[in-house]
Amino acid sequence: MGMELLKGIWESLGLEENDMTKALDLHSCFQLLAGNIYPPCPQPELATGLPAHSDFGLLTILLQNGVNGLQVKHRGNWVRVEPLPNSFLVNTGDHIEIVSNGRYKSVLHRAEVNSQSTRMSIVSAVAPSLDAIVDPASQLVSDEHPVMFRGMRFGEFLERHQANRLREKSMLDLIRLHAE
Repeated sequence: MGMELLKGIWESLGLEENDMTKALDLHSCFQLLAGNIYPPCPQPELATGLPAHSDFGLLTILLQNGVNGLQVKHRGNWVRVEPLPNSFLVNTGDHIEIVSNGRYKSVLHRAEVNSQSTRMSIVSAVAPSLDAIVDPASQLVSDEHPVMFRGMRFGEFLERHQANRLREKSMLDLIRLHAE
């Protein structure tokens, strides 16, 4: 599913699927599968399920159990994302923002807890190969759209990401060359 979604994103950017698959070594991509459980909290106003952060990688595919808890930052405000039954939610990650030279943005999000129900989610992250150097696609760089990020090996980005606490888009800020 992730690869099919990426094909659509490449097409929307005017990029050739084979060029991006080869550049990011997606035949040997890095994929993560994680389960999260947020039990009821007696004082949810004093706790955070997961602090604000953006995800590494290209896409994050999320399956939820129908209990509210996911929020995304939209135009400076936190907005609750109501889970739809039998659906997946897809977030764009930091590396989509890098490859697209800022045309797509990684989604800043967080998880909140509640006092009534257990929230569960299963997360699948699709990312480039650990050895792929990820930088903006050259076709998306021009005088009007100067290169926004320096290239970095995905494995190095991931190591740095995992060594730091979740702090919004702090990893992207480390490799950003130009303000938006």
